[in-house]
Amino acid sequence: MTLNSCRLLGAVLIFISLDSTAAIRQTKGDFEDKFRQLDEVLPTANIYRTAGGEPGHRYWQQKVDYDIDVTLLEDQRRVEASEQIVYTNNSPDTLRFLWLQLDQNRFRKDSIAELTRAFADKSIRGAKTEAAKDGNPPRISIDELRRQQFMADNQAGYEISGVTDTRGKALAHTVVGSLMRLDLPEPLNTGKSVSFRIDFAFNIMEENAVAARAGYEHFSDDAREGGNDIFLLAQWFPRLAAYTDYEGWTNKEFLGRGEFTLEFGNYTVDITVPADHIVASTGVLQNAKAMLTPTQRKRLKQAESATRPIYIVTAQEALENEKAGTADSKTWRFEAENVRDFAWASSRKFMWDAQGYHQGGKAQPFVMVMSFFPKEGDPLWSKYSTRAVLHTLEVYSRMSFDYPYPVAQSVNGPVGGMEYPMITFNGPRTDEQDDGSRTYSQAEKRFLVGVVIHEIGHNYFPMTVNSDERQWTWMDEGLNSFLDAIAGLEWDPDVPWKIEPRDVVDYMKSDQQVPIMTQSDSVLQLGPNAYSKPAAALFILRETILGRDLFDFAFREYSRRWMFKRPTPADFFRSMEEASGVDLDWFWRGWFYTTDHVDLSIDRIWKLRMDTLDPDIDFERRRLEEEDKPLSIIVERNRADFKLWVDRNEEVRDFYDKHDRFTVTNKERNEYREFVDELEDWEKAALDRAVKEDKHYYVLKFSNLGGLVMPIILELTYADGEQEMMRIPAEIWRRKSKSVMKMIVTDRELTQVVMDPRWETADGDVENNHYPRRIIPSRIEVFKTPEKEDPEYRDIMQDIKTEIDTGEEGDQER
Repeated sequence: MTLNSCRLLGAVLIFISLDSTAAIRQTKGDFEDKFRQLDEVLPTANIYRTAGGEPGHRYWQQKVDYDIDVTLLEDQRRVEASEQIVYTNNSPDTLRFLWLQLDQNRFRKDSIAELTRAFADKSIRGAKTEAAKDGNPPRISIDELRRQQFMADNQAGYEISGVTDTRGKALAHTVVGSLMRLDLPEPLNTGKSVSFRIDFAFNIMEENAVAARAGYEHFSDDAREGGNDIFLLAQWFPRLAAYTDYEGWTNKEFLGRGEFTLEFGNYTVDITVPADHIVASTGVLQNAKAMLTPTQRKRLKQAESATRPIYIVTAQEALENEKAGTADSKTWRFEAENVRDFAWASSRKFMWDAQGYHQGGKAQPFVMVMSFFPKEGDPLWSKYSTRAVLHTLEVYSRMSFDYPYPVAQSVNGPVGGMEYPMITFNGPRTDEQDDGSRTYSQAEKRFLVGVVIHEIGHNYFPMTVNSDERQWTWMDEGLNSFLDAIAGLEWDPDVPWKIEPRDVVDYMKSDQQVPIMTQSDSVLQLGPNAYSKPAAALFILRETILGRDLFDFAFREYSRRWMFKRPTPADFFRSMEEASGVDLDWFWRGWFYTTDHVDLSIDRIWKLRMDTLDPDIDFERRRLEEEDKPLSIIVERNRADFKLWVDRNEEVRDFYDKHDRFTVTNKERNEYREFVDELEDWEKAALDRAVKEDKHYYVLKFSNLGGLVMPIILELTYADGEQEMMRIPAEIWRRKSKSVMKMIVTDRELTQVVMDPRWETADGDVENNHYPRRIIPSRIEVFKTPEKEDPEYRDIMQDIKTEIDTGEEGDQER
């Protein structure tokens, strides 16, 4: 029985599990129950979240609306803004203070994030952190030196000049690192709202120097004097932290890795920028007539029904625009409904193309798909970006729900890949050649298509299915990586997307890992842990365990249930089980709560033949089995070297030289007849049929070496060359999780068995999946012994004669 306590909320009694795992303890023997129910670990269902994974009948979440005026000071690379916030308390609790996220404070010199940047931290880009070996010191990259110098030369973090109520009265507030507590003058009761204003400013980070998820990128070679910038603005305004039923305030310090936990609301944002800038933003442009030329508006209208992307700002127009600059400004107004965040981009360098997507449905039948990019991104971006966005919407909507917003955008800038409602920042570029043309590698093409799919896909998870990114990174990154892999494979299966189960084997075998359920800031390798491994797990669920029909129905049901709501892992696990009708507790526990890996081995196969119990048949079979054994090498050599003693003395031979131990006597025959006569009719019929059919009986022994139980997938090859697939559910391990045997009965002789032949299960050692074992294919590479690098071995007498190369042909000096 689960040990529980309870607390009273209003008139509702809520039961909360305190120590459910203590109720079941295995203290005898070495049995390990891999199928132990996960309800021992998951939170107890309540009126907010049901045992079936749905929002409960009293589910609630807060609402926050923003009205923001922001000005981009281009020459200062600075933002100055004011925001009016309306916070609505839909919780059953009375709130006496609010918590806001001040994400820009992460870059302050005294922030926890900066002070805890350890030299051994892999987030230090390019640093070699192992102790010096062979006399070589540790190294630090020039990239890291650039970051250190930028941080030393620039003031980072928010400058908050005012926090006031609607009457202009100052409100008490306390800044705590990357958070701010706002003390309310009066308690905020259920169903009530409070309004307040924040005036703030900050210096924009140089993204290529700091890796800030947003910032500016400078182009010094542009024709404009002083060059141009692309500005990507995200995490740019003080935002309300989420207040939830499962945690209360989600006020965990922003350390840089764990992303964001936010509330839905409506936004009205006025963005003032230089008049020659093009702005891309969350939301819908409200003053297009004032911001765009008649030609641009006409092109946008044409794009609505176009069958390919249409330029709104052409390459030539963007090139001309980036040459001059202006002291004038314009204010772009955007409005967005029911979004959890807001981001924007601004530059005079942008080309802009667009194409309408008619997805149908009632919620959002039309979506305008757009891309913004500089000349440094072309021709890669004009060819693939908007098309990749369209493809993403088609695939994700089929797998979950219709895209819910009127706009979907991909913007090129210094950020490798980041997502926000209706807008994404994506980094791939082209290379300029000596003849002025621009080219790109196959890897850069794959990067662009892949990152656009991934970041646009985030508009479904977590921008709509609003999971807690900071606590459970895998709930958006893992699910999204799974879906972006589906979209990628449907785009072009020949592209090496590297997101299938076979691609996570090395990580799952490594020591540098933690369970998927680990909070993001404590994860050792975020990419494999939060992206690849959860995606691989979902592929295995879809393709191997549930099948596509069951999985797709359950996944769509989870997605539909939690649109514009905040699910937890328990809600996902329970929804998938309830909608599929399959107990998956063993799967969630193994893949998400442990660091076990898959390594199933087929250790041995016994070939058996059923005894008929008729001595005249069985004794002869045993004689033939004996004759099949290899002749003793000693006997063979003795017969070759000399005549054996019994052959030289025939008089000693007797009865047993004519009758061996397999000779049948009437005694055995009579015993057989007595046995048959005593059989029931059904027993005799079963025996007669088995003897007549004379099937092949094989016993296969399997070992679980990695710890994770999985289905056993067998490819059986027969003597006639034909093959057959057999799938044994994972439940075969339920009573013996380390080793199990399985009997297979066939009409044909078996010659080979291969386990998981298509590499479906992320098995860590495919070589022990073959029986008989195969010769392992590999490669060998020729190398030349390198010359010694020690300075003592330099030929300084010769090297000192070398002239200095000034970089100009024919111009060298000593």
